Amino acid sequence: MNSTDTPQPIGQGPHKVIALHGWFGHAGAWRAFTPHLDTRHFSYAFPDYRGYGRRRGSGGPYTLEGIAEDTLALADRLGWERFSLVGHSMGGIAIQQILADAPDRVQALVGVTPVPAGGVPFDEQGWALFSSAAHDAAARRAIIDLTTGNRLTSVWLDAMVAGSLDHSDVEAFEAYLTAWAKSDLRERIQGQSPPVLVVAGEHDPALGEATCRATWLRDYPQAELHVMANAGHYPMDETPIALATVIETFLRAHG
Repeated sequence: MNSTDTPQPIGQGPHKVIALHGWFGHAGAWRAFTPHLDTRHFSYAFPDYRGYGRRRGSGGPYTLEGIAEDTLALADRLGWERFSLVGHSMGGIAIQQILADAPDRVQALVGVTPVPAGGVPFDEQGWALFSSAAHDAAARRAIIDLTTGNRLTSVWLDAMVAGSLDHSDVEAFEAYLTAWAKSDLRERIQGQSPPVLVVAGEHDPALGEATCRATWLRDYPQAELHVMANAGHYPMDETPIALATVIETFLRAHG
């Protein structure tokens, strides 16, 4: 990551926060969420991964290690010695990679419908669907619909698919699936005890409350769990005001 890839922080507050997007996301995909942030007490940075958003065409490697390296380099350029991390979905395991690599720099973790440290076990049918999504827009739509409980308007589903296609390189999208699904960081984060908040969507059948309890709350016994009502896998779109409130209430308590 070079200096031209440094996102302009939102806010001027003393508590620094870096938010990492999900597999279907990009830095701009937080746009429904950002207007509700407390910019007096917090400063937020929303970077893109290699191959996503403003970094399309960057080339790889498309790995969790690469995300961590780029995020730490971003923090250095911003002059942020310590910071909290918010990670959505794939970003949930990415923030744990950063914790494993630089535990002294991490103030708190917030996982939003997050992939756990042990990755995600797929059955054969599930893996076939997810692995086809890099080249199949219909598969992307089916996954987004499934993980939000088959309950949201087709207009939003179509916009999510279009945004994903427009803001990610196919090779990056394909490679990151293996990175988030098949990695296992459990040994590396064992014994780490930062403040941790896990936000599970009420209507998320994949990474919902039961999965978060069996994974995140096992790996981080000190973690707090919040089940977001009326949300599936994308609370930043479905319930952005409530999500901003829950995250910032937690971060203020650990500032």
